[in-house]
Amino acid sequence: MTSRKDPAHICHIVPPYLMQRLSPDALEKDNAIRSARAQHLNSFLGQRPAPEGGAGADPVEEPTPSEPGDWTVYTAGNGTELPGEKVRAAGDPESGDESVDEAADGITGSLALFKEVYGRDSYDGRGVEVVMTVHYDQDYANAFWDGTQLVFGDGDGEIFQRFTKAVDVIGHELSHAVTEHTAGLVYEGQSGALNEHISDVYGSCLKQRLLGQSAEEADWIIGEGLFTESVQGVGLRHMLEPGTAYDDPNLGKDPQPAHMDDIYEGTDDNGGVHINSGIPNRAFALAAKAIGGNSWDGAGKIWYAALTNGSVTTDSDFAGFAAATVAEAGDQAEAVTTAWSEVGVTAAEGNPGPDGEEPTPTVVKVRRSGGFLGRTKEGAAELAPEDAHVATVRDLVSGGAAASKPKGADRYVYEFEVDGQTAVVHEGDLTPELHELANKLLEK
Repeated sequence: MTSRKDPAHICHIVPPYLMQRLSPDALEKDNAIRSARAQHLNSFLGQRPAPEGGAGADPVEEPTPSEPGDWTVYTAGNGTELPGEKVRAAGDPESGDESVDEAADGITGSLALFKEVYGRDSYDGRGVEVVMTVHYDQDYANAFWDGTQLVFGDGDGEIFQRFTKAVDVIGHELSHAVTEHTAGLVYEGQSGALNEHISDVYGSCLKQRLLGQSAEEADWIIGEGLFTESVQGVGLRHMLEPGTAYDDPNLGKDPQPAHMDDIYEGTDDNGGVHINSGIPNRAFALAAKAIGGNSWDGAGKIWYAALTNGSVTTDSDFAGFAAATVAEAGDQAEAVTTAWSEVGVTAAEGNPGPDGEEPTPTVVKVRRSGGFLGRTKEGAAELAPEDAHVATVRDLVSGGAAASKPKGADRYVYEFEVDGQTAVVHEGDLTPELHELANKLLEK
C-alpha cells in the first residue's frame, strides 16, 4: 500500500475517467502535470530538512510565520510554475480578476467554517498560511491540492468553466489538506474514497453555510456551475442521489454507486476513490437530513469529531469510519446508524480493519540523542489506533509544525517515528504531549 505521505498522490477534484473524455490527450496531459508536480515535490522533500529540523539536510528558507486566517492568491498566468505571481492576500481589496476574487472569497469562507464551527485554525490546526494559485496552465480542466497548496485551472471552455466558480470546489480542496493533517487517509480503495468523501462533505457544508441553507433545503450537488451550457448535467457529483449528476453524450453517465451492492472493485481511479465516495456521501446527506437543522452544525460536527479523534486510521474502510461517526453521534446515534445502513454499510464494532479483524496496534518509536553525555536511548510501544499519542505523532511527521531548531547547548534531540515516517524535535520545542510520550516510551 502506498504511503500516505507519497507526494505523487495529488488530489484532483475531476476524476481521471472524466478527464479521459474531455479530449484524446486530456488525461495524458493531466498525468504529465501530476508527474511533474510529484517529481518537483519529491525533489523538494528530499532537499529540505525533516519537518522538525532533521540533521544533515540542506537548509532551506523557512516561510514567514502567518497570522491565523492568512491566505495568499497567486496567478500562474496560464503557465505551470507554482506558486506564480502574487496577486492578492488576506486584507487586500478585490483585484478585479474573477478567479482571484472567487478564490479569496472561497478560502475566507472555508477557513471561517473550520475555525468558527470546528475550532480548527487553518488546515494544520496551527494557523498556517494557505497558498492558492489560479489561472494554472492553458485550458486546464481541474483543481487540486498537491500537498503544499491549492491550484485551480480555468477550464477548457467546452465542458468546464473556471474551477473557482464553484465555492464548494475550494472547500473540497482545502479539506484534502485537513484530512492529510488529521487521519491521513491513504488515497486508494475505500480509505481513498473516504478521503474524497470528507472533502465533498465540507465543500458542501461550506456552500450551504454561505447560502444559509438547511440540510433539507440544500441541493447536495458538488461543483454546480462548473459545466458549460452544452453539458447535460448539474455538477460533478450528487451527494444525496449518487449516479444522477450528469448523463451526457460526451461525458457518459455519472458512475457513482449509492449502495454497497454496486461498489466499484476495479483498479481505475486509485481503486475508485472518486467513484465509491458516492456511498458515504449519501450516508452523510441522509444523516444530515435526519438530524435536521443545518449540515455543518449537525452531521458536520459528528463527522469532524470522527475524523480527528484518533479512531480513524490511515487505512480505515467504510465500516470503520461509520463506527467512528456513530461513536461520536451521541443522541443522534440512531439517525447516523440508519443512514449508514441505508447505503449498505454496517458500523464495525471496535473500528476493525478491512478484513473485519481487530485493528493492528500502531508502533510508535522515539530515539533520544545528544545531551551533556552524548548518549542515545531508544524506546517503542504498540499503541491502540485511537490512542491520542498516535494522532499527535502522525500530525508531527506530516510536517504540520514549524521546523525545530536547537535552543541552547547540551540539550536532547528527539526523533519520533510512526508509519515509517520520522520527524526530529529539539528539546526546547517539545510539546507537553510529546514530552509525556517520550518519557513513556523511554521508560519501557
